[in-house]
Amino acid sequence: MSKKSHRLLIALALTSSMLVHAAPITGKTKNEAITARHLASLISGSEAKLAELSLFFTRMPKGGDLHHHYSGALYAEQYLRWVEQAGYCIDKTSYRVLTADKAIAAGREGTPVSRTCMTGNEVLLNDGVMAELLQRWSSKDFANHSGIQSPPDRQFFDTFGYFSAPSNLNFNEGLLTLKRRAIAENLSYIETMFKMTEPRLDAEFDSHIQQTALDDAALTDSLRRQLAHLEEDPTFNQSVIDYIAKVQASSAEVDDAQFTMRYQTYVLRLLAPSQVFSSMVGGFKAASQSPLIVGVNIVGQESNTVAMRDYRLHMKMFQFLKAHYPTVKIALHAGELALGMVPPEGLKFHIDEAVNVAGAARIGHGMDLVHETRAPALLRSLRERDIAVEVNLTSNEFILGIKGQAHPVALYRQYGVPFVLATDDAGVSRNNLSNEYVLFATRYKPDYAEIKKLSYNGLRYAFLSPAEKTRMMRQLDERFTQFEATIAIMKR
Repeated sequence: MSKKSHRLLIALALTSSMLVHAAPITGKTKNEAITARHLASLISGSEAKLAELSLFFTRMPKGGDLHHHYSGALYAEQYLRWVEQAGYCIDKTSYRVLTADKAIAAGREGTPVSRTCMTGNEVLLNDGVMAELLQRWSSKDFANHSGIQSPPDRQFFDTFGYFSAPSNLNFNEGLLTLKRRAIAENLSYIETMFKMTEPRLDAEFDSHIQQTALDDAALTDSLRRQLAHLEEDPTFNQSVIDYIAKVQASSAEVDDAQFTMRYQTYVLRLLAPSQVFSSMVGGFKAASQSPLIVGVNIVGQESNTVAMRDYRLHMKMFQFLKAHYPTVKIALHAGELALGMVPPEGLKFHIDEAVNVAGAARIGHGMDLVHETRAPALLRSLRERDIAVEVNLTSNEFILGIKGQAHPVALYRQYGVPFVLATDDAGVSRNNLSNEYVLFATRYKPDYAEIKKLSYNGLRYAFLSPAEKTRMMRQLDERFTQFEATIAIMKR
């Protein structure tokens, strides 16, 4: 026998041995492979099959939506129904909501032509007025509208002022609406930012804090004294109790075997320091006392003058309170900025300080990454410390004008930084989580293993208790098994 033939026999024997000892190909793994090939066929080539991708991702199980604003998630049509029920009206010139007393003063008698405001039903039934309202209350028609417009970021953040009054009505109905929509697109968990505890203005503290902000020891002393003052204030403590009760009442019948929702409280970064800190204290106290409230966040347009001026102060406030409430989780909007929005110096440190000063366990947006001073080290740190980034493709494109290969998700993928896909404000964007997956798949051509990992990340990085997370992960396993079996049957 030749040496060549001998080597071939050895190779065949080794291959046979490996096949004997390899794990058997089960129906489950076979179905997963079929599903992977199916997804690859939908995104391959010069043009992705968008209709089929939308169907695929609507049906695909999704673990969680972790960057989700309650008030921005509801659609304008629902708010208009609440406007009608509450006796409010819509000013015909400004398209803003007038509450009951102002609606009466504006005159609801007579014909719509003679009155200065319209009822919610009148707006819903008037196609022209409804189209105009949606251009103010959402991002609808912005890209193809020829009229004079504000910049996209201003358009986006202004929408909240239009529907703020009705957004404070009917919380339970609103949450149940979000639950139904989540189940319809096979989403099992939402972690929503749900209102904030009451901010308290303290002019003396505000005056003093500006003098001590650069001195860490003096600032810590100021925050310690203010914390003690708030903890001794019965009115403040009652406001925390009331907030917890509101969450409890609003969440009635939301959780069941099929779906779970948890709540983050938040602070508004545009307020005076005393208001930010008091709201932050209230948020930490509420999260430490209620299992439904799983974290604290900070919201508001990051490029705003006050938000930029006080950014480092806010991060130090979080650092201080995290030391007092070590079990409370923090997820922070950080780096929702693009080149040119603020002076270059403002792009250098926001994500870094959210992680390394404030102690954030998740980062919302993380868009100014490429401009951060310590970007490579920050990427490695996010990966090693397993800190996830909440990626919001639709709102990032609209607000900041960043998409495709310009989006830092390309770097997060390259460096192995964990991330999740999220909706941000689906009611404003007129969007849903399934479409975020469609965008990700068409822009970045991931394989099915990465897509499936993203779905699981929505639970892995949730601020759930270990027992809840284990239960929901097992359910997600079962749902994927069923989904992949369905795809396999379809592809036979």
